Amino acid sequence: MKTRKLLIAILVVALLAVYYILGTDYLKQRQEHGELSSLISMEKEVLTQIPPRPADLKTRLSNAQTGLEEAKNTLPDRLNSTRVINTILRLADEVGVRAIPLATQPWTTESVNGEDYSVFRLHVAVTGSFVQLSSFLSQLENGELETLVMEYITVDKVTGPFRGDGVYASMLQVDASLEIAVYSRPPVTDIEGEGLL
Repeated sequence: MKTRKLLIAILVVALLAVYYILGTDYLKQRQEHGELSSLISMEKEVLTQIPPRPADLKTRLSNAQTGLEEAKNTLPDRLNSTRVINTILRLADEVGVRAIPLATQPWTTESVNGEDYSVFRLHVAVTGSFVQLSSFLSQLENGELETLVMEYITVDKVTGPFRGDGVYASMLQVDASLEIAVYSRPPVTDIEGEGLL
């Protein structure tokens, strides 16, 4: 009988121990379930704040890619340096100013925001009336060479008194110094010609 009582006591203690282990595990899982439920409801709320995907997304992407390609192709291929200088001299002659290219730099490649561009820089001395110089600069910036940029302009000296616009502006002689840059696409490197493929 004593063994039977001892076995029953051991069995009761074992059952209590199992119940305790299972009960505490159940409570932990229930607590985790509550935390996960609150996280899920918060995430659902965040998801409702995300705007729906536009229906025309593929069309917009296609249009953006087309626009990017068009923008890349707006820069001309590398221009002939002689052609650039001749265009500037011809325009100067048409406007009536005297332009002398004093110094040129060879085409160089510059990187702007991770994109490479070929740049041709030249220094030009210009002499003419104030009105002619203004017309020359305007036509140069808006003319045939679309990627021409005036980087620096100085008026070195003014011959005669300055009396404002009108008749005096058309007679006022100025000497100007222009720093001009012309941008183009960089030359395509021939990988096969270099024996890399």
